[in-house]
Amino acid sequence: MFLNNNLKFLRKQKKLTQESLAEALGISRSKLAGYEATITPPLDMMVKIAEYFSVSLDILIKVDLTTYSEYKLRELLETDQFFRGRKLRILSTTVDSEGRELIEVVSQRAKASYLAGFADPEYISELPRFALPFLPMDKKHRVFQVDGDSMLPIPDGSWIICEYVDDWLAIKDGQRYVIVTEQDGVTFKIAYNRIQAGHQLLLCSANPIYPPFEVNIEDVKEVWRFRLLMSE
Repeated sequence: MFLNNNLKFLRKQKKLTQESLAEALGISRSKLAGYEATITPPLDMMVKIAEYFSVSLDILIKVDLTTYSEYKLRELLETDQFFRGRKLRILSTTVDSEGRELIEVVSQRAKASYLAGFADPEYISELPRFALPFLPMDKKHRVFQVDGDSMLPIPDGSWIICEYVDDWLAIKDGQRYVIVTEQDGVTFKIAYNRIQAGHQLLLCSANPIYPPFEVNIEDVKEVWRFRLLMSE
């Protein structure tokens, strides 16, 4: 585990003193010094350190950052921030007269144009939309219509409510997502997160007649987590 050395290394990279970093993390300088030496911080503190330096916990623990060149270090940290949505990633949305976000509807027919228009506010504003007051107001939702039989028992033509995923590193293995990519457009699949290992997502169908396939994370445009199936 490289956490101790990485913590010290990242602090020096940012030209921070132990006192200033300890204050930012809400701990004493002596405790921080221990973390930089041999003491393993508790999990909640590891998460706090990772968030402070804008790196994933996996990288903070498993990657020896002191061996990286300046260029490779910058590339790794910037790539990690992109996966986490900390680089500019604009989500076009619509609101009602009181400023509350509405839920746009992407039908099977609209999927063909969605890839070209998902970032265009004018295109998004032309989609059908409605409000569901029981959904969390701090999350962004969108409805997609299922196309085909690859995700049975959810049948062709079903409507699903999905929640926007900004942090792609948070994609959980075995959960269902709508993935928007350059090659495949809008697809509803079971995802397996291979971002850290190979910058890819493995996408599987619930229907075994369809083989799994991989997509490069650089080709992904949007990720939406399946929340609810809308009944007629």
